[in-house]
Amino acid sequence: MQKKDTVVFDLDGTLLDTLDDLMNSVNYALESNGYPARTRDEVRRFVGNGILLLMQRALPSGQENPDFDKVFAGFKEHYGIHCNDLTKPYDGIMELLELLKEKGVKMAIVSNKADFAVKELSEIYFKGIIPVAIGEKESEGIRKKPAPDTVMEALRQLGSSAENAVYVGDSEVDLATAENCGMDYILCEWGFREREKLEELGGKVFVKKPSEIADLIL
Repeated sequence: MQKKDTVVFDLDGTLLDTLDDLMNSVNYALESNGYPARTRDEVRRFVGNGILLLMQRALPSGQENPDFDKVFAGFKEHYGIHCNDLTKPYDGIMELLELLKEKGVKMAIVSNKADFAVKELSEIYFKGIIPVAIGEKESEGIRKKPAPDTVMEALRQLGSSAENAVYVGDSEVDLATAENCGMDYILCEWGFREREKLEELGGKVFVKKPSEIADLIL
């Protein structure tokens, strides 16, 4: 891989381990409406395409369920309050980001998580390090990943090009996003998807720990 001056990161499963907070909010919304809780493994498989699809997958019959709007509203309210109870950066992430900043690498976060949560978590963990954080904004006519819209907007804000940037993520959505943007990519083995699954989909560039990202691009 050629050297890069820009990195666009996914958030959940890449920079931050958000799974337990997502699971707790999913299960709060389900159980408070009389539905059984989901396991951690189930929620892990459900995430990656935004909170609407997360709850469609978690609730029996999805959006066809007459309780869907109530359950979805319960999730959003709970997660808005509890999105940072157990969430934390993966080991080695902060050291990686500080190194990239020191080397003058431009950075952004692009996620299918709700925009309010992306901006809140970015402000808490990455203030002064990652200046651009973009979440799901489909209500504004901006397509979510794997469409290229949000990544290209991040590159525009950074004054960067796809050719000089690399996309770092952990899922099949991230792999497809990078391909749709015409960008090189790096897939993290510590995230929400198994390497074998991503290899089946054509994934080829993997890292086992954050420091290996710097080795590839600097």
